Amino acid sequence: MSSILTVHARRLWDSRGQPTIEAEITLDNGITGRAIAPAGASRGKREAVDLRDGGIALNGKNVTQAIAGINGPIADRLTGMDISDQRAIDNVLIGLDPSPMKTVLGGNALVACSLAALHTAALNAGTPLWRHIADLYDCVPSLPLAEIQIFGGGAHAAGRVDIQDFMIMVPGASDFDEMMEITSEVYFAAGDIMASKGKRHGIADEGGWWPEFSSNEDALETLTKAIEKAGETPGKNVVISLDIAASEFRDGNGYYFSLEDRKMTTEQMISTLGGWIDSYPIVSIEDPLAEDDTDGMIAFTAQFGDRLQIIGDDYLVTNRDIVAQAISDKACNAVLLKVNQIGTVSEAIDTFMLAREAGWQSVVSARSGESEDSTISHLATGLGAGQLKVGSFQRSERMVKWNECLRIQDQIGRQNYAGGTPLSQTWWHKTSFA
Repeated sequence: MSSILTVHARRLWDSRGQPTIEAEITLDNGITGRAIAPAGASRGKREAVDLRDGGIALNGKNVTQAIAGINGPIADRLTGMDISDQRAIDNVLIGLDPSPMKTVLGGNALVACSLAALHTAALNAGTPLWRHIADLYDCVPSLPLAEIQIFGGGAHAAGRVDIQDFMIMVPGASDFDEMMEITSEVYFAAGDIMASKGKRHGIADEGGWWPEFSSNEDALETLTKAIEKAGETPGKNVVISLDIAASEFRDGNGYYFSLEDRKMTTEQMISTLGGWIDSYPIVSIEDPLAEDDTDGMIAFTAQFGDRLQIIGDDYLVTNRDIVAQAISDKACNAVLLKVNQIGTVSEAIDTFMLAREAGWQSVVSARSGESEDSTISHLATGLGAGQLKVGSFQRSERMVKWNECLRIQDQIGRQNYAGGTPLSQTWWHKTSFA
């Protein structure tokens, strides 16, 4: 048995220039592993919260209290524990902060320590992190199908368009490397189209183009043209995925597209999205209705659940109990997995396992505030989750995750790309564009 000798936290800075936490665990045999906590801009009301200092300095975002929690009570309790027992380590973390939203020590403190333990255990076992995860949770590993942002909107682009993410997936690619090549062609084709119209104004939080569109549907039309400009047939090898993030423009009991100055009821919102589904090669929609619009989510799933992937993010917040209720309600058919939404690796895995048992798809996801940490590339691969959502094709905190998948491809084999998984055999082929 290799036991934890020390646990140490330091302040680092994320991709938005805000303070974050890196936790570092050293074992009694000298092996050291570390991980960095991400942070979200678009956040569900029920997800774990980061512990920030508040006040004037650093816009209240400093993390000295969370660091003190790691270097104090967390370190005291984890010292001496068996590094191979992830569940026991996470149970200690949960015991130190049993609050539903991790408000005592902070979700940022807990997730950094939980992920650091996972890294350290893999290093101690002398195996790649993805393989350690597959062995630990008895999963069949595979390289994920990537969701890659082309245009950023919503909270990721100062609300320039209402929809948060306009993304593509390439289930028709033969391997991860070809997927990246096709994505590059589409990404820069989209940039060229915008530049030709004088509408390319830099990049958004997650690396997608910062948009200037006349309407939300204008973005969909431009994205479809970019796929064609890249030499691809929309709906054949390349398809569209949207993150609506509808909670961000919830307006009373309805919805409000500020770009179009248009108010909608839930029924009108569903009708609008349905029109897009009929007109564009959309195979996946995330948070089509707000997190408090359960009736709307149920209605949307009933109408479109046999045609596309319907992902809950803010609606589900990686919470097993909430996912269990959604399964019962028949609201959504897929879950977005963000470890920092729930606090620990074990809690996120419990959610993943429940979703898998119910026949749901899973998408491992990054946050808008990211770093050079590439844990989620290994998590998506090791679990065989099938899909990975990181952001766009620019910015190093995004590319480090995609590039890590290419390294993993050399270990796991090109044939183990999830492009031929149930996503492309069910929702993908049911679009009118296939």
